[in-house]
Amino acid sequence: MTPELLTIIGVPASPYTRKMLAVLRYRRIPFKFLINQSKHNLPKPKVSLFPILYFEDSQGQLEPFIDSTPIIRKLEIEYPGRSIIPEDPTTAFLNYLLEDYGDEWLTKAMFHYRWAYLKDAEMAGSILPFYQGGISQSNQNATELKSAFSERQISRLGVVGSNETTKVIIENSFIKFLSCFDSLLQSHPFLLGTGPRSCDFAFFGQLTQLAQFDPTPSEIVIKKFPRIHAWVSTMEDLSGLEVNGNSDLPIEKLGSRLENLLKEVGETYTPVMLQNEEAVNSGRRKVETFVRGKPWTQEIFPYQAKCLNWLRIEFSKLEQPERQKISKMFSGTGCDLLIKKHQEE
Repeated sequence: MTPELLTIIGVPASPYTRKMLAVLRYRRIPFKFLINQSKHNLPKPKVSLFPILYFEDSQGQLEPFIDSTPIIRKLEIEYPGRSIIPEDPTTAFLNYLLEDYGDEWLTKAMFHYRWAYLKDAEMAGSILPFYQGGISQSNQNATELKSAFSERQISRLGVVGSNETTKVIIENSFIKFLSCFDSLLQSHPFLLGTGPRSCDFAFFGQLTQLAQFDPTPSEIVIKKFPRIHAWVSTMEDLSGLEVNGNSDLPIEKLGSRLENLLKEVGETYTPVMLQNEEAVNSGRRKVETFVRGKPWTQEIFPYQAKCLNWLRIEFSKLEQPERQKISKMFSGTGCDLLIKKHQEE
């Protein structure tokens, strides 16, 4: 059950909020957007993260949801039409992987650039408090919020994986990603073809910050990848885009089209996700591995171990011929290691 007007709470500086707002606009789902949860008498989720979307439960009470990936799948059931999940199961799994790469790897670059660079941290620290305390709050209150908020976010750099050891890896990976993505956009406007999928919205969410808010990465995008900057602005509201029929390229063509991007995923996201999972399962507090021959170390991230498990569950749902298509596509990219156990079953 869903209310006539879907409620979403978030902030413009949250990539996942922007991801979901763009999804709702494209899918033409009526909604109201509220900034700052504390000012609204709505039930709070167990974990305070943005965005929060509210659905009615069986008793007609509003229930909060906070994870964008399952929310998107729930919306597919509650609101049919203008789907952003591919019909073909093989393509849908590929979409799922790329969405998770956007949500769980590109966010490292977003958080890193925002809080590891002084001018970026200064800008974010100055602007973000006005989302929390309101536009008309006093300058004194905003300054106090800036100090507390910035200190808290900077202290979380290690959780996300940004530190002196990983800095070069994150920044080189970001440039490599931009190069791959820019190349893809030169032939088709979206990752999988002529219509947007959830993976596009995941990339978009992170890029709203990396390409158009935070000074250091925005300067890179504007100078070297203006096409991507324009793509982000275009993705903001696709409510007027008409997509007729299946917009996805055939899976055989997607294999060659996405080869370089999948190698980027396989060389960065894959080793970190695998070693994070191993560290979590072993009870260790640190992740230590190598990414493109360079050492990577960070605190464990239990949620991302869950993400990897969910990815494997999606793969396990595929029929054998579909698994074989994915295995063929992933061969030589490094992505095959994510699903190696299931490939051998």
